[in-house]
Amino acid sequence: MTTPLYVFDLDEALMDGNSAMIWNEFLVEKGLANEPSFLNEERRLMALYVQGILNEDIYLEFATRSLANKTYQEVCALLEECINRKVLSKIFPHIAKRSWSSTTQGQPMVIISAIVSFIPACVAKRLNIPNVVGIELMESSSQYSAKILGLPSHPHGKVVSLNEWLEQHGPSHNHSQNGADSINDLPQYEVADRPHLVNPHERLSARLESAPWRAVY
Repeated sequence: MTTPLYVFDLDEALMDGNSAMIWNEFLVEKGLANEPSFLNEERRLMALYVQGILNEDIYLEFATRSLANKTYQEVCALLEECINRKVLSKIFPHIAKRSWSSTTQGQPMVIISAIVSFIPACVAKRLNIPNVVGIELMESSSQYSAKILGLPSHPHGKVVSLNEWLEQHGPSHNHSQNGADSINDLPQYEVADRPHLVNPHERLSARLESAPWRAVY
């Protein structure tokens, strides 16, 4: 007997906004990212992600630059403050209500994200979701580096990472449902048993015409 596994994206799916962009804006607010063009460059890179053409190595080198002198513990403290002040209020209440309906209570859930895992992990903790799959960064001298441990989690890397998670947590969780918004999540939908598009971008919405998928807004 298989157990349904509910797989969710975070940005624009469970929350109104992009958690990585909010995090970077927070770093600017704290004076940790003080390059004049920092936010403009971040927006440019995220636009490439939406198009599905982002170079992950370039983005990670950019995104971790502001954390170069911060220890793992210092980053965690900053994350807690950022999530409490700027992210939790953006969680979609109607999406959460549908996601945690009576039919999903007690079922395993995973947040899978294309960003560094420490951001969605902090959010997931507050939402009582114990499982997170994201980009794992190598650590050096108790600090995060820009080097990826394993595969990037987008686009096809999400499927690989999820399969690795399934292997670790038992073969009974082989019936998956997805809630995500981006064209980068297309590989997930193609292998999910019951795909749900959550606030889908235009390119992903176009697939509704040829695929029996359900959209939730």
